[in-house]
Amino acid sequence: MGTGPLLAVRDLRVDFDSPEGRVRAVAGVSLDVMPGECLAIVGESGSGKSQLFLGCLGLLAANGRVSGSARVLGHELIGLTDRELNAFRGTRVALVSQDPMNALTPHLRIGRQLTEGLTDRGLLDESSARDRAVEALRSVGIPDPESRLNQYPHELSGGQRQRVAIAMALVAQPALLVADEPTTALDVTVQAQVLRVLRQSKQHGLAIVMITHDLGVVAGIADRVAVMYAGRLVESAPVDAIFESPAHPYTAALLASVPRLTGAQTERLASIEGQPPRPQQVLAGCRFAPRCPSARDVCRETEPGVAQAVAGARQVACHAPLPAGWPQ
Repeated sequence: MGTGPLLAVRDLRVDFDSPEGRVRAVAGVSLDVMPGECLAIVGESGSGKSQLFLGCLGLLAANGRVSGSARVLGHELIGLTDRELNAFRGTRVALVSQDPMNALTPHLRIGRQLTEGLTDRGLLDESSARDRAVEALRSVGIPDPESRLNQYPHELSGGQRQRVAIAMALVAQPALLVADEPTTALDVTVQAQVLRVLRQSKQHGLAIVMITHDLGVVAGIADRVAVMYAGRLVESAPVDAIFESPAHPYTAALLASVPRLTGAQTERLASIEGQPPRPQQVLAGCRFAPRCPSARDVCRETEPGVAQAVAGARQVACHAPLPAGWPQ
């Protein structure tokens, strides 16, 4: 496979046509993900986290357009036909979406949904595919997995459906897993079990992109973190550096808004004042400047340089990054 990134995204842009004109959801994001690495993508709702990877995988809504480059295992995905993309999706690249009911076909039994990608592509025979499906369900904590193969999605709880969706993504042993809020519907015990499965898969070379708002999940599995705001990548760093010493004021504000088990009971959570800019808005400077307590004139007048999520490196798109060691 070589020593290069398994996923390499360069200057990726996602636009949508709307009655109000062009809406830019992702504005020139670049990032790498190495084999066996988990890159967490964090940011507020509407920051472009999901649209970035839906664009990479050719899964945008009909009014969406993507440009730039997204290479998986050296193969360019942008510009491929649906048929060509299907050769990657579900085998070399798998996606776990936020809503498990969108991932599961209501009228097909769970067993068929888990095995069809293996048998239809000639990867395994029916018996071997069924055995692997049972093991995949067991690995994500589904009780009595043999009997679950004969059930339909509506016979399972929301948390069970989400675990089936994760098992379905892992059953073909892909090289890259894009997981969009994969643990949202799970209680903490099952969440820990699923994260353990993903960590074990990482040890066998699986690369993971974890799109999440849950910084606890980030701390539990991520190697690096990329922070997005209003369609742009504003900071990227190893996970320990992000938590111990955020450099971008937006990253620091996100961390300050998370409840902590330490501190006084009466301590109020910090909040980020204001609202993110609308995608249609054109701002001359930094898009976070209207909400940033340390914004300067240059922040409002000139957009800071572009950050990239590059393995082993720290990058921040800010005219006045926070000093090392903040907060104490």
